Amino acid sequence: MKHKTTIYLACIILAALVYFPIFGHLDTLSLRLWDESRLAVNTLEMCKDGDWIVTHYEGKPDMWNTKPPLMIWVQVGFAKAIGVNELSLRLPSAIAAFLTCCLLIFISVRYIKDFWFGFIAVIVLITTQGYISEHGARTGDYDSLVTLFIAAACFTFFLYTENQKPKYVYFFFISLTLAVLTKGITIMLFMPAFLIYLMTRKQLTATLRNKHFYVGLTGFLTIIAGYYALREHYNLGYLEAVRNNELGGRFTKVIEGNTGDFGYYYRNLIDFRMPEWVFLIPCGILLGMVSKDKKIYQLTFFSSVSMIGYFIVISLSETKCGWYDIPMFPLLAIIISMGIYFVFCYLRSSEVLHRNLKTNVLPFVFLFLICITPYKKIIDKTFVPREPDWNKETYELGYYLRFALKGYYHVDDQYILYKGYNAHNLFYIRMLQDKGIRTGYKDWTNLCAGDNVIAYQPEIKDYIQKNYNTEVIGVNGNITIHKILKRKPNEKETD
Repeated sequence: MKHKTTIYLACIILAALVYFPIFGHLDTLSLRLWDESRLAVNTLEMCKDGDWIVTHYEGKPDMWNTKPPLMIWVQVGFAKAIGVNELSLRLPSAIAAFLTCCLLIFISVRYIKDFWFGFIAVIVLITTQGYISEHGARTGDYDSLVTLFIAAACFTFFLYTENQKPKYVYFFFISLTLAVLTKGITIMLFMPAFLIYLMTRKQLTATLRNKHFYVGLTGFLTIIAGYYALREHYNLGYLEAVRNNELGGRFTKVIEGNTGDFGYYYRNLIDFRMPEWVFLIPCGILLGMVSKDKKIYQLTFFSSVSMIGYFIVISLSETKCGWYDIPMFPLLAIIISMGIYFVFCYLRSSEVLHRNLKTNVLPFVFLFLICITPYKKIIDKTFVPREPDWNKETYELGYYLRFALKGYYHVDDQYILYKGYNAHNLFYIRMLQDKGIRTGYKDWTNLCAGDNVIAYQPEIKDYIQKNYNTEVIGVNGNITIHKILKRKPNEKETD
């Protein structure tokens, strides 16, 4: 009874520890540039047009963001439930991160038969800087949701190799299907590692003879092929866009300037993705592989093979993006926890400590001491999220429009001048328009007398000063609101 009470108390403490890094102040920062804001516009347009197959951007089929729409479907669901805002767009990622933590507890209790291993693994995961971050658990990107499904696929695949139960074959293919519907081929990058693991376990032939494997594979191929065929039917050219953007395109050539050498992800892991824990990776692998507990050994071996296999594949890819390492963080949490768990178990089972202490609290003191600094750092990062100095200029206009949406600024009959990709601003402009506020974009090279325009990029502000007579009617930081009086005569226009 005392043991159960301790576990219940530990679950409550763990839930509180998980809540703040994942859910705390989730909607403080404005929408992030690139994927999050792109998905936000996709979600906004799907809410309006009701097209659940073809995602749209600015009223046209989105041929730049070619991922299947499962994440957008979930965001639409939250948007319809609580409104279209930063919280509804980010809750799917946060909930996915929470469920990933639940998976770590599940594998711990189900397989290791010890709740405390899962407790340690969850703490490692939620204090991983690269996971509790933009493009991770705290923004409306694909990565947290696809990581949940990849983790589910990994663990169900592993459990199948341990007991050959058919249910794990089906859970594996369900997870595989959901992962592909979230972020295309990302999960396929784990397949070489899965194949190697089956071969080392001498289960490849038996798996290929298992009828449940083919039933699951048929279901997976039917659903995935069905979606892609349906999308191509309604959106001609979609499959060609997928081929260029995903199927080999990112692996064989640099896309959108995201370049790096083979050591790119290794350096990122050490420098800022997992700096508090990375030194324990070799310790975890070593201690897990020499463990006399067969279950610890097998889980360590599988996690190491899967993590290293994926790591090599993304390192070989020509396109490098900092967040591509996120799917391996649950596996790294398992590996790192092996070393911590070894010390925890030693302290927990020490006869000397039990003889000399009325209550052996040293295992928990050890956990507290090793976890307190990483946890404090992650709380400092998430409790009061702050815009880094290098980002302030990028997002200044977005915050201005966001506050305008809340009624703090007046932008009716004022139009935005902007050069470059601007999905993070477009979302707020579309929301303002939906409230009946007359705003939008204007071409700064073709303004008319009487136009009220908002500018904050230096290049555009310089152009206005050189080519128009204006009256400044408002200033907010770097943002200037101009009333165009007339075009200056005999000025040579420059773009």
